[in-house]
Amino acid sequence: MVFYILAALLLLGILVTVHEGGHFFAARLTGIPVKEFAIGFGPKILSWKSKKHETEFFLRLIPAGGYCMFYGEDDIDGREAKNDPRAFGNYAVWRRVVTVLMGPGMNFVLAFLVAVGLYLGVGEDTKGYYDYATVASVTAGGPADQAGFQVGDAIVAVNGTDALGLNQAGTDFKLTGLINGFDPQDGALSVTVRREGGDQALTVTPRYDEALNRYLIGVNLNTGYHPVYTAVSLPRAIQLGADYCVQAGGSILGALKDLLTTGKGFEESAGPVGIVQLIAEETKESGFLTYAELLVLISVNLGLFNLLPIPGLDGSRLVFLLVEGIRRKPVPRKAEAWVHTAGFVLLMGLMLVMTYKDILRIFR
Repeated sequence: MVFYILAALLLLGILVTVHEGGHFFAARLTGIPVKEFAIGFGPKILSWKSKKHETEFFLRLIPAGGYCMFYGEDDIDGREAKNDPRAFGNYAVWRRVVTVLMGPGMNFVLAFLVAVGLYLGVGEDTKGYYDYATVASVTAGGPADQAGFQVGDAIVAVNGTDALGLNQAGTDFKLTGLINGFDPQDGALSVTVRREGGDQALTVTPRYDEALNRYLIGVNLNTGYHPVYTAVSLPRAIQLGADYCVQAGGSILGALKDLLTTGKGFEESAGPVGIVQLIAEETKESGFLTYAELLVLISVNLGLFNLLPIPGLDGSRLVFLLVEGIRRKPVPRKAEAWVHTAGFVLLMGLMLVMTYKDILRIFR
């Protein structure tokens, strides 16, 4: 498991380094000096200084982060902006906008390139098929738990009716329809499960869920989907990669909207520890393909999240730059610096809360 945890840390390190690298190279292209650039965080392993650009570079021990620091970036008292011509705030608005945007932008570029590479290397799934609906988890104390269902059980039939594959519309498992059609007057259901090569019948009585308006037995199902890949051309891979990233972005924005408006999904949300655990577990179970897919999804997520107008994030800096461009004079540097600093403190506080939540979840 240690190998997969290190692989998860490396994935996060790649994402953050690419993000900060976007800021760095955009600054170089637009002529804005960079004070420090680091790969990783924690104790310093190596460091060197560019004689031409006076940038200090650091390689740090833990490969799960990094940063790109500009002169006078959060200059609270405004002294650096007055006394140092290299200060970030002294450069044209368009140069700073490009530099700020390229952080999230490079996350989108990375996600797109990896997605295209996946389609070129693995192919497009055109002939995949469903077979068993297998039990991914069992709700403690629920009907299935009481009936003796186990994780990994493949559900074959309900009351003797075939439950394999999808319904005729191809939208859901046959199993779901068979459970939804439960009539309490008919008594309990006899569910045939395939376990360790043999079939056995379990008796279960579904419970009606008022919120969902349907009967449930208290299990979460794996899809039972088996992909079959065919090779694709480069233009097709580009199209599929772009579609994949757009769909991922739409799903992430939808989930974020639900979280902010209704709080839906907060219990399932994770901080750094939870994300590392998820990557490690999914990679161990499903291999490199899932690792690469997670890289795409998290990279899109990181890019979108950083564009939100939350103090301390790139989106907030863009808002201040937009206001400065419209007013043709900057927002007072002290006020802007305090906003970014306060936002950073709040984000760190949120990260600590999420980390605490992740640790509790691990030990439950």
